[in-house]
Amino acid sequence: MQEGTFIAPGYPEETAQRTPDVYAANCPTRQLLDRIADKWSVLILTTLGTGSGEMRFNALKRHIEGISQKMLSQTLRSLERDGLVMRHVVPTVPVTVGYAITPLGRELLDALQAMIDWAERRMADVARSQIAYDLRERELAEFSL
Repeated sequence: MQEGTFIAPGYPEETAQRTPDVYAANCPTRQLLDRIADKWSVLILTTLGTGSGEMRFNALKRHIEGISQKMLSQTLRSLERDGLVMRHVVPTVPVTVGYAITPLGRELLDALQAMIDWAERRMADVARSQIAYDLRERELAEFSL
């Protein structure tokens, strides 16, 4: 500490690191979950995680059917900001840009893979439940007429 400075008590309740509470609306954990649970984020991360090395933007777009150029660009930017994807620019004409999963992204991929495996394994069960629900709703609607 510099000579002539004093230790002030401050406001520790304001500056202290708060315990994350995913159920609080403004919790950063909740915001991160919102981004990583997005279908496009999951598909981009799994694509980059199963590929060998970097992938170019158009290769990602071709691999992930249905994603628009705008959505791919926005999602890649968010994933890069969160440290899950790395963007590598090569100054060529035209500019070459490659994307790769980071170690942090690869760690997340392990957790996502369990969710993907469950969804693939249980999709038939979910589809049967949806059909049964829709039938019940239709019968209730007809009964109330």
